Amino acid sequence: MADNEARAHSASIRTSPQKLNLVAASIRGMGVEQALASLTFNTRRVSNDVRKVLQSAIANAENNHQLDVDRLVVAEAFVGKAMVMKRWRARARGRTGKILKPFSNLTIVVREREESK
Repeated sequence: MADNEARAHSASIRTSPQKLNLVAASIRGMGVEQALASLTFNTRRVSNDVRKVLQSAIANAENNHQLDVDRLVVAEAFVGKAMVMKRWRARARGRTGKILKPFSNLTIVVREREESK
């Protein structure tokens, strides 16, 4: 990790990686102020969790790495698979229906953009 960036990680978010990646992709490359506003008014349920991780990354940048919050940009937001809880539902004729409850991991990296001359 470079000296001008900070990261935050959240493990086991209770949603599928595909759904989480749709929200993460919507904030990649944005400034943090704009990304927070976008996540606040996003209608997807998981956007609240993504907003919390982004706020944690901003706090890490400010407190642990002494970066300027006004110049931060979302450099990376990537999603990974975590565990899958397996459940079953009784179906007709003694059979079962499989229910998969996936979990996801989320990592957000914020980077301080260089001053343009």
